[in-house]
Amino acid sequence: MQRSIRRLAKCASVPGVGSVILAATLSAPAAPASAHEQGDLLLKIGASQVRPKSNNGSVLNGAVDLDIDNSVRPSLTLTYMATRHVGIELLGAWPFKHNVNASGAVGGQIITSKQLPPTLSLQWHFLPDSTVQPYVGVGVNYTHFFDTKATGALEGSKVKLKDSWGIAGQFGMDVKLNDRWFVNADLRYIDISSKVKLNGESIGTAQIDPWVATLAVGYRF
Repeated sequence: MQRSIRRLAKCASVPGVGSVILAATLSAPAAPASAHEQGDLLLKIGASQVRPKSNNGSVLNGAVDLDIDNSVRPSLTLTYMATRHVGIELLGAWPFKHNVNASGAVGGQIITSKQLPPTLSLQWHFLPDSTVQPYVGVGVNYTHFFDTKATGALEGSKVKLKDSWGIAGQFGMDVKLNDRWFVNADLRYIDISSKVKLNGESIGTAQIDPWVATLAVGYRF
């Protein structure tokens, strides 16, 4: 268990997330854990941060480099336990909003956009009888971009970010509080890339590829 805790704290690239996960784990009660059982539904409500990677690609034949900022929104996940070890999870959230900044031939903020990133994952819960119940998962993500607007040097133009399909990986843990309630910490990497269109013409690709960190409170039905 301690090895799993150390790995999650090390992997959490979002500042502060690793320490929060570790603190939540160490403060968990010593009471016997109640395992997630086959047929259970796990509802988790919390907050997620989408943190795009540092290099977000370029447009206009490499003349303009893109920089996409972070976003934090309320999130919700629903997990169905197919067995004591296997879970099927759907992630949803309030729409995230990102500012796209540019450097090079065009500087400053050039785009704002909202996105919804529903993600369906297959999970393996490898310590179902522990108070701290870690899991890993892999799945598929669909990201829908909408309410996209041109700003700054591009204001007045028509800009569009095309929807994205990609794979997603995750590592997380449920810390049992009692028979029904638990706290959850989760870290995902999601492959998200979007074709950028300006006035109907394709001008390049935004490479977002974010880490998504989530802290939540859960209830087992």
